[in-house]
Amino acid sequence: MERRFWKPLLAFSLIVLGVLLILNNIGTIQWSVDEWWEMVYPFLIVLIGLHWVTQAYKGFNGFGTPVFLIIFGSLLILDRLGYITFSFWDVYQLWPLILIFIGLSFLGINKRWKMKRFKTSDYHHMTLGEYKFNGRNWKVEPIYMNHFIGSHTLDFTEAVIPQSDTPIVLHGLAGEIDVILPDTIEFSVKARVKAGEINVNQQTAEGIGRHLTYQTADYDEAEQRLTFDLQLTAGSIQVKQKTS
Repeated sequence: MERRFWKPLLAFSLIVLGVLLILNNIGTIQWSVDEWWEMVYPFLIVLIGLHWVTQAYKGFNGFGTPVFLIIFGSLLILDRLGYITFSFWDVYQLWPLILIFIGLSFLGINKRWKMKRFKTSDYHHMTLGEYKFNGRNWKVEPIYMNHFIGSHTLDFTEAVIPQSDTPIVLHGLAGEIDVILPDTIEFSVKARVKAGEINVNQQTAEGIGRHLTYQTADYDEAEQRLTFDLQLTAGSIQVKQKTS
């Protein structure tokens, strides 16, 4: 996101804080500074969503994530105003939106998605959209990815995996992680979701605040191995081995 967008966001936050402090000082409302962030961040989510909608019109990204953020932020605002009861952790209740977005995609809407492969081992950035790591002779390097929203597929069946312990760290806000591995590679998985499901080689955990740990039999002794650290606030984590 452009730097010029963050400056208005900061300005908006300070303005809201100042207005609330004035209203509190003159006795119009009963409010403390501790409540400032709880009141402001839903508006920031909506503003980011609106900004990404404009970016979508320019062809930089799809409409799915911006619309989701606008709806999510609006529900949080309605909660703060006392019209409904909806907290941040109720985000999982919005999963039917996925069906709506899929239906729209079948109609040719929301086609614009970004696709990217990592070429560096120190990538730390907020991303959105659909990302695929696959292809013949894909050279695997350590991956560190934070604060993403969207779908991520990592297919290692035809990848070139180094003779070392390679970390794969994916920490996302909402979306889906799908990992496909050959049955010849040793690996370990530490997976956690705040709301959603985890499936690792037919071991399943689903619901609220779930985690699952898995390790192949010869992982500790293997020189060539993959170490996964996967986390989602809301969504699905799938790890499976493909028999050769």
